[in-house]
Amino acid sequence: MPTTTTAAVVEAAGSGFTLAEVTLDDLRPDEVRVRVVATGICHTDLGVAGGHLPFPLPGVLGHEGAGVVEEVGSAVTRVAAGDHVLLSYTSCGRCQNCRAGHPAYCDTWLPSNLIGGERADGTSPISRGGVPLGGHFFGQSSFAHHAVVDERSLVKVAADAPLDLLAPLGCGVMTGAGAVWNVLAPRPGATLLVTGAGAVGLSAVMAARLTPATRIIAADRVPRRLELAAELGATDTVDTTHQDLGEAVAKLTSGRGVDGVVETTGNAGVLGTAISSLASRGTAVIVGAPAFGTQVPFDVNFMLPGRRVTGLTMGDAETQSLIPALVEHVTTGRLPIDRLITHYAFDEIGQAVDDVLTGTTIKPVLRLG
Repeated sequence: MPTTTTAAVVEAAGSGFTLAEVTLDDLRPDEVRVRVVATGICHTDLGVAGGHLPFPLPGVLGHEGAGVVEEVGSAVTRVAAGDHVLLSYTSCGRCQNCRAGHPAYCDTWLPSNLIGGERADGTSPISRGGVPLGGHFFGQSSFAHHAVVDERSLVKVAADAPLDLLAPLGCGVMTGAGAVWNVLAPRPGATLLVTGAGAVGLSAVMAARLTPATRIIAADRVPRRLELAAELGATDTVDTTHQDLGEAVAKLTSGRGVDGVVETTGNAGVLGTAISSLASRGTAVIVGAPAFGTQVPFDVNFMLPGRRVTGLTMGDAETQSLIPALVEHVTTGRLPIDRLITHYAFDEIGQAVDDVLTGTTIKPVLRLG
């Protein structure tokens, strides 16, 4: 039977989030209905709500959900009713990249997660008054008390796992940690630069502290965030309001440059400087997403000594492997993401959005109870 629930609906680009009653469709064989306990708010949610990506509106967003399984489809084997789960992105499981362990680069990633607003069969799992809404966001649309979720979006966790702490693992934390662990994989003694000390950047800093890297440079314009970065593992900080990033990195590395960069700001100028700060055989990982069509010029000859620039989606994470490892690090205190999180009630979603946009909050997490 269809389920009625309360969701935060974006009526039109720039209209914000309005709580409304919606109806969830019957489960497909590979779907699960989850009672959402908590969900993080990510800049991707805000970008879509602002109309910067062609997601169908009105719609329901949210892609860092955590909750309890209420019902499973007939073909579901990964979880059962009563299981506690974290929600992340979905993938087909059949294409070459999925089979190779890189489902974040699934052939169907964009329509299935970010811009489609519907299942693969063309239907939406969410409607209002009989009219379909944009849904299936990252296979979940977790800005609601209940969500219809793809089985491939689910990661089972222990029944006593703190869901309102772990919810951000499904995107922001996983992306920052994956940039370091899955892509840069620092060698002993490596030097890393993280540009932007938001949730993704600070997650990268914390992940880097758990590697053999010996110098971790964090750059941002907000002194309070740089102070937090230092507390979480950065060995050096650069306040780009008062310091030139390129000059500061050159001084810190005696002109050699850095072995790896995690660029999270989405600022083309920062990215260009970060690339120019690479040492020989260094790698710059692009996480922040500037507007489509943005170009960053660089000297081809500068790249010849083995320097690389690579884009990144969702930390290149295979969620069934990485998320349980992140859970272990969080619950044992080695990855203190609680330092990033501010909790809000679900009906405070407007305030949470305002706070993240003004920089008051680093990672807002909504509690749905």
